[in-house]
Formats: sequence, structure tokens, C-alpha cells
Amino acid sequence: MNEFTAKAIDLATNYGGKLILALIVLIIGLFLIKLLKRLIDKAINKTSLDDAVKSLASKAVKILLYIILLISVVEILGVSMSSVIAVLASCGLAVGLAMQGALSNLAGGLMILIFKPFKIGDYIESSGAEGIVRDIGIFYTIIMTLDNKKINVPNGDLMNANVTNYSSEEERRIDQDYRITNDSDPDMVKSVLLKAASETPGVLSTPEPFARLTGVDDDTYIFTVRAWCKSPSYWNVYFDIIENCCKSLSANGIDDPEERIAVRLVQKES
Repeated sequence: MNEFTAKAIDLATNYGGKLILALIVLIIGLFLIKLLKRLIDKAINKTSLDDAVKSLASKAVKILLYIILLISVVEILGVSMSSVIAVLASCGLAVGLAMQGALSNLAGGLMILIFKPFKIGDYIESSGAEGIVRDIGIFYTIIMTLDNKKINVPNGDLMNANVTNYSSEEERRIDQDYRITNDSDPDMVKSVLLKAASETPGVLSTPEPFARLTGVDDDTYIFTVRAWCKSPSYWNVYFDIIENCCKSLSANGIDDPEERIAVRLVQKES
């Protein structure tokens, strides 16, 4: 018992002060990290960096501050830093081998933030996913579909696949095909379609709308309508052009081949 008490006193004498000092440094360090993070976040938010880059920089600074605090506490306790580094290196190697996919996603996330093939708010299509980019994380990019489904896409997949960004340009072109019976006057059909597309709200006058006969299929003429609009209003203009062109064709007595076939079948049965 006396031997145990002596050892306890010896340990308390040799390491008690270090433990108390380490604990004090830990408490003060956590407080300073919290304070510094607020100041750094304010400074980062004042920059013109992308929101995703700001988030990543904030997280990186936080991790770095915690690492510095951990090293300081370890040094106060008198632990050999060479031993700590050796252990961390061994753990890092093991974790690296076990997390090759995660590291690939991490590298992909960094590449996305550096080269910016898309940004938050863009409408993209890649790796079987299509929708609006809600967030670009370190490992995953979150995409929200038009019917409000959440898709987590690994950044590694995005960097190794083709990415179609529908929001990168200010203007987009709308392409539509209309099938018309071949007994219609091509010049008249062209005029009707061109007028309907030009009068659609949101259609730009420059470049000018386009309407031409672009194909013939048996007893059917195929007319193509092309018009430009601002990217944010693409779908509204797309559907408005369909409505206006169909109404104009019907008002001018221009038939769709399928409607003509349906009428013939009804007459034959009657």
C-alpha cells in the first residue's frame, strides 16, 4: 500500500503539472478556435469566392486549428513528436488504402472547386443524374431533380464523366419538329410557324427565329422551328412555342398526319 501511494505521489509530482497545464491549454485553445473561426468566416464571406469554395476554406481552417491545438497539447504532455508522427503516418497509410474511393471523391471535389465546370444553382446532367446543383461538398455533390428528389453524386464520378451544364450560357436555343401532311403549302406552313414562334413571349429577336422544311417522310413534311431565349426562361418559352404553333396550325387548317389518319379511320368505320 505504501509502495502504491509512493508511486501515485511520484506520478502526480512528475505529470500533475503537465496534465493541468495541458488541460488549461486545451480549454483556452478551444475558446480561441471558436473565436478565430468566427473572424476568419467573416473575412472569407467578404471575398468574391464561390460559396462552395468559402465553405471548403472554412472547414479546412477549422481542421488546421484543431491539429495545431492537438500538437500543442501533446508536446506539453511530453510525448515524443517523432513517435506521434510515425503513428499518424502508419494510420494514414492504412486509412488511405481503405478509403481509395473517398480520396478519389475528395480529389474530384477539389478539381470541381478549382476548374468550376458548374456552380451551385446550375442545372446539369451527368453520371445518370439531372437537376439543379444544391451543394458542392468535399466528397459529394447534391443535385435536386425537378420533381424534388435529392441525388448525392460522388465527385470522383463527376470528374471522370461528361457534364452537360444547361445554365452556363445566358442564352439557349429551342429546337422543335412539327409533322405536317404533304398536301399543305410549304411556304404557308413556314410562314405560320415562323410568325407563331416570333410572337411567343420570351423569344429573342436576335438571333432570329427559324422555321424551315427539313425533312420528308412518306406522306409527311417535317418542319423544324428554332428560337433563342434566356436560359432561366427556357422551359416556359419551350412550352409556349408548342402551344402557339399548334394553335396557329389549327387556325389555318393545317393538319397533323396522325389526325388525318384518325379521321380516315372513323369515316371508313361509319
